[in-house]
Amino acid sequence: MPITDLNIPVLDTPRLILRAHRREDFETMVSIWQDPAVTRHFHGVSLSREDIWGRFLRGFGMWVVNGYGLWAVEDKATGDYAGTVGAFEVKREITPPVGDMPEAGWTFAARFHGKGYATEAMQAALRWTDSALAGRAMFCIVAPENTPSIRVAQKCGFKPWFETTYHEAPTLAFKREPFTTP
Repeated sequence: MPITDLNIPVLDTPRLILRAHRREDFETMVSIWQDPAVTRHFHGVSLSREDIWGRFLRGFGMWVVNGYGLWAVEDKATGDYAGTVGAFEVKREITPPVGDMPEAGWTFAARFHGKGYATEAMQAALRWTDSALAGRAMFCIVAPENTPSIRVAQKCGFKPWFETTYHEAPTLAFKREPFTTP
């Protein structure tokens, strides 16, 4: 089944397009996930091409299995692949357990950091997921020293939930109740 058959919605913001990933996005994903400026908040380890390929493919699987997933984020001004946002389920072994609650996440190339792209893209993704997930709460995890991502989480409505250790590193968990209209 071609990727285009997955019916991944295209979302539009003032500066960004959220769309399905394309095979040609893979090399840029590799450069992002091997950049120390990005991976320092992911336990400081750059991912291998093999691990990144697995992440790339899992992104499509989320849409097939769950009906939601990750979007590629494209900069409208340049057409460049900027990063990834969305909701996913990775069955994290975390204490306390989060069950089947969807997880929100965002990862951007370093050159897009500090410009509001993550917040803009994640807010668009959350508007869609609030409707598609029928009012389910979501969570995200952030390294305590990753102040920019904590700010993104807060701007997107995530509230501090609990502190834990994940992969032997201190981790903050945030929870977001879905936006509902009366």
